[in-house]
Amino acid sequence: MRDKFIRFMMGRYGIDEFSRFMICAAVVFSILNLFIGHGIFYIIAVALMIYSFYRIFSKDHVKRSTENARYKYYMEKFTRWFDKEKSVMKQRKTHHIYTCGVCKQKIRIPKGKGKIEITCPKCGYKFIRRS
Repeated sequence: MRDKFIRFMMGRYGIDEFSRFMICAAVVFSILNLFIGHGIFYIIAVALMIYSFYRIFSKDHVKRSTENARYKYYMEKFTRWFDKEKSVMKQRKTHHIYTCGVCKQKIRIPKGKGKIEITCPKCGYKFIRRS
């Protein structure tokens, strides 16, 4: 039986990160459907499972690897954004983070200094804020 499955999968794309993500998302939507009971979660879960199995059994390697590369790009972008926001939240106890009104550069100022004049290091714009 194992040899038959191996022969069947020859030339097929197989499982990649995007397929794993979609299967996990389908499981999450299935669990949500159990607790909330809306039919839309069931439909989304089934659609994700069908598409993930379509990708796994596909023989079009170029399209599937392009989809996986796109998924990796957006996941990396999201994790970079999430890490940046986590860092900002960590610094909120000791610093204020202001945005320049002209060039939108973020400027980090230590708390507890009173009213200070802040000069943007990028464009030289000056503004007054409380720290």
